[in-house]
Amino acid sequence: MKKVLLSLLMVAGLGFAASAQTEGAVQKLSIGAEFGLPTEKNSNTLIVGGSLQYEHPVAKSLSLTGSAGYLSLMLTGDAKDALKALGFKTSYGVVPLKAGAKYYFGSNFYGAGELGAAISTETGGSTLFAVAPTLGASFSVADKSSLDFGLRYENWSGNGGSTGFIGIRAAFAFGL
Repeated sequence: MKKVLLSLLMVAGLGFAASAQTEGAVQKLSIGAEFGLPTEKNSNTLIVGGSLQYEHPVAKSLSLTGSAGYLSLMLTGDAKDALKALGFKTSYGVVPLKAGAKYYFGSNFYGAGELGAAISTETGGSTLFAVAPTLGASFSVADKSSLDFGLRYENWSGNGGSTGFIGIRAAFAFGL
């Protein structure tokens, strides 16, 4: 009888643990590394940075998000060498501030969309409108923590023009 009861408790515990891992939206904070490449042809720029993202659940599979970060846009190759020789800067910074929503499709995969501003850190720099649709996956690594990987297209527009990049975010998230 004790073995049967113990077996039932183990099965129930495993079921509860699986349910908790596949529940989708939960309140969490993530910190991540970001990498990107511009979508424009002949662009010699590499994008590297980091970000924080907060998720607040509003339904079983839906969270509202808020994110802030810092991205360094660095020239590479011949363009970098030429500008450096002339005494120009070869990198500049942008602070993206965005808000949006994240919807979990099943247990691990999600789609997200964010809107916000991309603020230049340069003197006389401008603030551009930012749009960022994302597809990603989140994998549980412990009771209240997970690894989050997202692939996004981000577009910044304003001042009569726009620029975009394909970005990857690899993050560690922990439940609050």
